[in-house]
Amino acid sequence: MRVIGVGFGRTGTTSLRVALEELGFGPCYHMFNIVEEPRRINHWLAAAEGRPVDWTKVFAGFASVVDFPAAAFWRELVAHYPEAKVVLTVRDAQRWYDSATSTIFKKAVEAESRPAAAKFAFRLAGKISPDLGAFTRMVQTAIQQRLFDGRVTDREHAIKVFEQHNRDVMAEVPEDRLLVYDVTQGWERLCDFLEVPVPAGTPFPHDNNTASFHKDEGRRMRRMAARSVLFRAS
Repeated sequence: MRVIGVGFGRTGTTSLRVALEELGFGPCYHMFNIVEEPRRINHWLAAAEGRPVDWTKVFAGFASVVDFPAAAFWRELVAHYPEAKVVLTVRDAQRWYDSATSTIFKKAVEAESRPAAAKFAFRLAGKISPDLGAFTRMVQTAIQQRLFDGRVTDREHAIKVFEQHNRDVMAEVPEDRLLVYDVTQGWERLCDFLEVPVPAGTPFPHDNNTASFHKDEGRRMRRMAARSVLFRAS
């Protein structure tokens, strides 16, 4: 493990993932890897429940990690990989929350007003597709409960958690090991920190905006559910 991204989801973590892989710090572990390989869900459920986790095994084959759920376990990862550099992706807190509630927290927001029949259908989908049910539990346990005390729909509370997280990282990670980084700053600051040349003629990636998030998330989640159902039927 050479680079640990400790910024919350929706702070440019997907763009950072693509950038790190372009710079030779890949493969980069991201929430997408968990959706694509549901066997990884149990690693994070174990971590959230306080059971022993072999981080070296979790990240075997990866040279970097970004995004949730890893950002929820940043202290453990920073301690486990003392030679890895640390990148804290940041953005305006209000804009972060607006983005999060329209993407990664959207289902939690919708659940508050979901009618009883829809709640039943959602629970039924989780039973039909065990991977989908396990993924939902992992998100709730490892991210929503662990970080936000289950209050992701409370704007003021969630923003306080976001801001405190950033302060904690900056206070606890040595300055020479940490880059506080806004992805709008592009290649130069990132490459200088990682001590690699700026890619010639390659625009800095700007991936996973709200529209593409919904398109790609729907495709990934349908594929996860289908794989799980087909596995049970075989």
